[in-house]
Amino acid sequence: MKKISVKINGKTVSCLPNQTILEVAQQNGFDIPTLCFHKDFKPKGNCRVCVVEVKGQNSLMASCKTKVADGMVILTDSEKVRRARNINIEMVFAEHIEKCPTCVWNFNCPLLDMARKYKVNIKRFPERKKVRKIYKFGNAVEIDGTQCIDCRNCLEACSVMQNINYLEMKKKGYQQEVVPTSNTKIDCIYCGQCALHCPIGAAQEQTEWEKVEKELKNKNKIVVAQFAPSIRVSIGEEFGWPYGKIATGQIAAGLKELGFQHVFDVNFGADITTMVEAVELLERVSKKGVMPMITSCCPAWVKYAEFYHPEILPHLTTARSPHIHLGGVIKTFWAQENKISAKNIVVVSIMPCTAKKYEKSRSELKIKGNSPVDYVLTTREFAFLLKRHGIDLAKLKPQKSDTVLNNYSGAAAIYGGSGGVMESALRTAQGLACQGKKASVCPVRIDFKKVRGLEHVKEATVDVAGKKMKIAVVNGIGNVEPVLENLHKYDYIEVMACPGGCIGGGGQPIPTTDQIRQKRMDALYSLDKNSKIRKAHENKEVSEVLQWLNEEELEHRVLHTSYKRKRRGK
Repeated sequence: MKKISVKINGKTVSCLPNQTILEVAQQNGFDIPTLCFHKDFKPKGNCRVCVVEVKGQNSLMASCKTKVADGMVILTDSEKVRRARNINIEMVFAEHIEKCPTCVWNFNCPLLDMARKYKVNIKRFPERKKVRKIYKFGNAVEIDGTQCIDCRNCLEACSVMQNINYLEMKKKGYQQEVVPTSNTKIDCIYCGQCALHCPIGAAQEQTEWEKVEKELKNKNKIVVAQFAPSIRVSIGEEFGWPYGKIATGQIAAGLKELGFQHVFDVNFGADITTMVEAVELLERVSKKGVMPMITSCCPAWVKYAEFYHPEILPHLTTARSPHIHLGGVIKTFWAQENKISAKNIVVVSIMPCTAKKYEKSRSELKIKGNSPVDYVLTTREFAFLLKRHGIDLAKLKPQKSDTVLNNYSGAAAIYGGSGGVMESALRTAQGLACQGKKASVCPVRIDFKKVRGLEHVKEATVDVAGKKMKIAVVNGIGNVEPVLENLHKYDYIEVMACPGGCIGGGGQPIPTTDQIRQKRMDALYSLDKNSKIRKAHENKEVSEVLQWLNEEELEHRVLHTSYKRKRRGK
């Protein structure tokens, strides 16, 4: 495509004719503020914060949706632009009731940053939404009507991206409000993509950091933390690090600074999950069980299946998710080893996911009356908690997690990306099926590159235990229905509700776009590639724990779960 030239603030730059003014300005170092704009969606121009002046046009233009034209002359900071921009920001503040002290955006709020940068009077107009409701979705996500600025990003995340359509716009004009649908055939799956795409925190996780702070002060409890595979490649963004930079040691150090007595890595739990799932896959194949087998470590996907498609529940693997597996091991194996009552242990999971808050409260997961996990903090909550206590993660000296329950394979590291669960299970399923056989007769693969990446649906054919298996990986719940309509075509399916998998989870740092998801995913695969062991069944510590659970007759209660049809809101 032939390039054209435009002039921005007196500087001539070249660009492509299909680009927007915002894109060209950002590429050339010109700062234009935005709120409603998000790369995952088509530009809407609702907030009018990104307006610019284009010579020859009578009105200001929304830079996010206005295409450049050859010879266009653009001013991003003229007197006319400044006046309109500041009034628009002031009007946005009139829609947004400030609840800064307890908001997880407190330390990096784009709205407050704009007010400071442009010296905006945030109290100029009266607050007009202070009587609006807060809608809570399960114990996972909420939308606060008093803070909503009507950008509609949450609506697009729920409908266009996820194809759930749980949120809708009620009324019109200044009375319009985002509300849950009254359609009883539709329910929230707690994925949190609405929160991930909200520019001002009106949609966000239901926080538990307050409760965790209280637990950390309780001298009668042993408070431990465990952090998910994807956290290590995303948390650094909250502290100025580049996308995908690995922060494993800094996370452990930060958790200890906060007062957690022990720190565990959920990668260990991922190796457990891989073992349980791979064994179940081989059993289903050999005993002609229900096929295809479908992964179940994504709680938003499980909620989707239980509400929208209860007929497929026998297809879901009975394996619990990694943080639930590790939480159960902590409260059984680790508790006995250290002579601690499970009731005195508080397990806090640091997760990329809002649906994990819902998952940890499932009654099916209890072990002898105890929930494996007591609290779930999202990546954003964890970052907020660190900043609240004056801890700069980027400046911490890396530390190691506890010496037990922390060895893991490269297969565990890739759990955070779409396709990672399946690839991990396939490595071990092939490895277990080929034990004692020559490689020439029974080859074992490590890299399954066809299941990686950000394509909506990834398919491949692999050989497991002498059987040619057709596999599919669904990247984002909005792409699952065509696969479910053709279950008979497949032997094994992975479904992750969030685009990109856990690296794009609803609790991750904002913004999250495809480019950012890919960088986080690349970092996980680099961890895998550089690991000493890359298959879960080669993790000796995991094998020892599984053996102990078997001897103690705790294997089923700690490792497996069940599912049932769910009613709305349950």
